[in-house]
Amino acid sequence: MFSNLRKFGVNHKKIPILHVNNMCCSKIRAYLKRLKPRVPLGRSYSSLPGLVGNDIKSLRSVISPPIAKIRNIGIMAHIDAGKTTTTERILYYSGYTRSLGDVDDGDTVTDFMAQERERGITIQSAAVTFDWKGYRVNLIDTPGHVDFTLEVERCLRVLDGAVAVFDASAGVEAQTVTVWRQADKHKIPRICFLNKMDKTGASFKYAVESIREKLKAKPLLLQLPLGEGKAFKGVVDVVSKEKLLWNRQSEDGKDFERKPLLEMSDAELLKETTEARNDLIEQVADLDDEFADLVLGEFSENFDLLPAEKLQTAIHRVTLAQTAVPVLCGSALKNKGVQPLLDAITMYLPSPEERNYEFLQWYKDDLCALAFKVLHDKQRGPLVFLRIYSGIIKPQSAIYNINGNCTERISRLLLPFADQHIEIPSLTAGNIALTVGLKHTATGDTIVSSKSSALAAARRAEREGEKKHRQNNEAERLLLAGVEIPEPVFFCTIEPPSVARQPDLDYALKCLQREDPSLKVKLDPDSGQTVLCGMGELHIEIIHDRIKREYGLETYLGPLQVAYRETILNAVHATDTLDRTVGDKRHLVTVELEVKPIETSSVVPVIKYAASVSEDLPKVSQEAVENGIHSACLQGPLLGSPIQDVAITLHSLVIHPGTSTTMISACVSRCVQKALKKADKQVLEPLMNLEVTVTRDYLSPVLADLAQRRGTIQEIQTRQENKIVIGFVPLAEIMGYSTVLRTLTSGSATFALELCNYQAMNPQDQTTLLSRRSGLTQVL
Repeated sequence: MFSNLRKFGVNHKKIPILHVNNMCCSKIRAYLKRLKPRVPLGRSYSSLPGLVGNDIKSLRSVISPPIAKIRNIGIMAHIDAGKTTTTERILYYSGYTRSLGDVDDGDTVTDFMAQERERGITIQSAAVTFDWKGYRVNLIDTPGHVDFTLEVERCLRVLDGAVAVFDASAGVEAQTVTVWRQADKHKIPRICFLNKMDKTGASFKYAVESIREKLKAKPLLLQLPLGEGKAFKGVVDVVSKEKLLWNRQSEDGKDFERKPLLEMSDAELLKETTEARNDLIEQVADLDDEFADLVLGEFSENFDLLPAEKLQTAIHRVTLAQTAVPVLCGSALKNKGVQPLLDAITMYLPSPEERNYEFLQWYKDDLCALAFKVLHDKQRGPLVFLRIYSGIIKPQSAIYNINGNCTERISRLLLPFADQHIEIPSLTAGNIALTVGLKHTATGDTIVSSKSSALAAARRAEREGEKKHRQNNEAERLLLAGVEIPEPVFFCTIEPPSVARQPDLDYALKCLQREDPSLKVKLDPDSGQTVLCGMGELHIEIIHDRIKREYGLETYLGPLQVAYRETILNAVHATDTLDRTVGDKRHLVTVELEVKPIETSSVVPVIKYAASVSEDLPKVSQEAVENGIHSACLQGPLLGSPIQDVAITLHSLVIHPGTSTTMISACVSRCVQKALKKADKQVLEPLMNLEVTVTRDYLSPVLADLAQRRGTIQEIQTRQENKIVIGFVPLAEIMGYSTVLRTLTSGSATFALELCNYQAMNPQDQTTLLSRRSGLTQVL
């Protein structure tokens, strides 16, 4: 064991030596003594946290800190705003890495996949655990690319707070708005970090205004920058009226000094900071009644006398109430402003006990956790990330999965450190853990200690519901909210190198689907081919690459297809009779129904029953009818794409005694398909929100190209020296756009896409599409 550990310490300099936590204290002392020449213990976090010299604290206090000292946070932003670089600096300053990783060099801790390092982007969210000034921080670095929006969604679900990172030269960008909306949905308090203050064109004022206007948030300026662009050298702490200057000679940014602003040396800066502090106090007083009483009473004459601690406490309350967002600034790449950001995370973002989760009262002290992410490891099998809401979790303990209605056993419990993990003996509420041994648990599953504890919680929930006169489903109240999985917009066929390797491909796709719920795999019933459905070109490209690298399969992808939908334009009636004798039993069903279009957008058909039918229709027969309708709407008559925006009314249903439900479903399905074929049909195509950032010189060719792609321009904004083109474009026209845009603009432009809705194709484009696809039936 020792030899392995020595190898680990030498070869992987970034990894904290926490594997020693299962050894007894005497072995630790002896081992560290031998390691002394190799691993200096001067830095407080490069070894076991709390381990300095011979002072060995209880492992229990290290592994399970008080819940008030825990912070579960996420880093979220638009692609290329600097999330991963910020995370890398945070890990370095907290002592968990010994060298600064760089995205361009491909040696960052959280971007550990080969695909991430090659492309310089985050694809999978990565969890990291570290300590900062007595606080335990569980941090998740999330992707910024729109194809991996689900990664952000499922991580935000389990976080207590978030840091939104902005490019100070660009302000709020397209994907920033998306992740901000996701955080709003989960009611997550957040703070803003204006990164890249050293970049040419960086503007603190512009970035703050864009937060106010585009995100409809109230920014609280806790810092002011000292210079912008190349002149950026530090920040001013508005709360304490101090300036923080980083030593230019220091390569890693660890060396900085905090100086109070003085009238003699910083007259102008002190005046500006005092005004900013007074504005901040007034803003917070408007939002927090307790602070307003304090300000108007004791400190109404002179705001300067207001202690910084009182202001910080009030900002913490306002942040938790989500009525405003603290704003800080810096440059992660230039190692400036990250330590104050870490202080702000521990000071202003909530601990798990400050977040209100209604379901906790039903579980009391029993285990309740949510599985929010699954990874597949070749050696250890499925690794499941759990957020523990209540109770304690231990290895070798049995757990009950409410969603899967099954009992499983946790073999090992780990603390996550990107792609490296540290084994631990137990973990308490408020933490994020990584478990080994859960074979059937998937993303969004609720985990409890046993079936009996789940039933006990259900009874408590039921009693509470009766008190409040609620009529909720008992099981629904017990299940923690899962993740809304968006519908895929791209699909293509995927084939193994040989028929003999088909089982291997099926296994690889099954593993990848469990990891990534936004990946859908279906079988084309006509051709027997496997169809891969994803969120975008990059998404499918990454999946293809992972199958090759991780599972050793050289697969072949068919051409990318767009996920069209279909609808009808007029109401039609249809009747159908199914009369079959199977063995000695006669099955006879007669159906009469109406299919008509509806104005509201609905992916699934709206099912209605005429009064004469609904009165005496048994529940079993009703389920058979609905199954038949849903299966008929999976394939439209034009392209074989799903049908949407339709309402189906059942006017008559005559069932011969002894007829099976399968025959009822088959008859209803055939009748719906007959009606759809009779109606006037329409193809719907996915429409994308498009935002292109381009310099003035290349604006004209970009606009001309979008016009050829059936794009609709909504507006053209000005952002510093750039133009922002905002509009809509059909997804079918945007395939391969990144290559074309790079060519048109000499690589200077960037763009962001997001699914907007489905819109009707014009007749000419529809005819062209149908003639191109004639003879082929693609199933999504």
